[in-house]
Amino acid sequence: MRPPIRHRFHQVDVFTTQPLKGNPLAVVHAAGDLDDATFAAFARWTNLSETTFLLPPTQAGAAAGADYRVRIFTPGGELPFAGHPTLGSCWAWLAAGGQPRDSGVVVQECGVGLVRVRRGEKGQLAFAAPPLRRSGPLDEALLARIVAALGLAPGAVLRHEWLDNGPGWCGVMLHSAAEVLAVRPDMTQLAGIKLGLLAAQPAGAETQFEVRAFVPDLGVPEDPVTGSLNAGIAQWLIGAGLAPASYVAAQGTVLGRAGRVHVQQQGADIWVGGDVVACIDGEVTL
Repeated sequence: MRPPIRHRFHQVDVFTTQPLKGNPLAVVHAAGDLDDATFAAFARWTNLSETTFLLPPTQAGAAAGADYRVRIFTPGGELPFAGHPTLGSCWAWLAAGGQPRDSGVVVQECGVGLVRVRRGEKGQLAFAAPPLRRSGPLDEALLARIVAALGLAPGAVLRHEWLDNGPGWCGVMLHSAAEVLAVRPDMTQLAGIKLGLLAAQPAGAETQFEVRAFVPDLGVPEDPVTGSLNAGIAQWLIGAGLAPASYVAAQGTVLGRAGRVHVQQQGADIWVGGDVVACIDGEVTL
């Protein structure tokens, strides 16, 4: 058995300017000496929605322009892509001295390929939403399961859509943000489903949409703030003319968080971003 090794470690809060109000992420640097079993065990130990491990890009990734590679683990398994781990990992990589090839854009390699992350003038980071792997309305049997799990009345669902950009999100829109916040789902009935719930905010609200995310199969009954889901939602809503080209979504309200996800369409790209703040900066022994 090899001796334990100390690794640079960050724990950050993503999609917030105030620590403890966003979605936390654990980041292990220079993790090339660790195996998959250790990745999974540490993710279970942190018990956060995601824990990431920074690695050099693969040969193919480097040739395509990647600056670093990330492996993303939940307590229940690995993800090919996730939004708040993308922003938090990029922030940690830069904080540890990472130098991108292009000063304006960092290129991350992950399970879905290459993801571009740009740095804004005010310090926010934003990733370019990856293409949807599946879109279109949910089938009626799946929708009926979701409606039952959420305890919704008939007619409560305004719209629904597949939003799969890697994790496999289903999107369900209700008539009001108040209805979204009132939902108390039966997690056992959501087995096998990764669900995003959303609705427009009332006129005059600080944000334009209220969002919630449920992923019980990955050990995360409700995720505080979810970049991949918001990326899929943005592609759906902007593409269908249901949202402006620039808006802010709130998430995590029911959990006592104040996540803010900033969405902006520029040309063919939809950028999904927010602030990142450090909570822990040190070393971890693995």
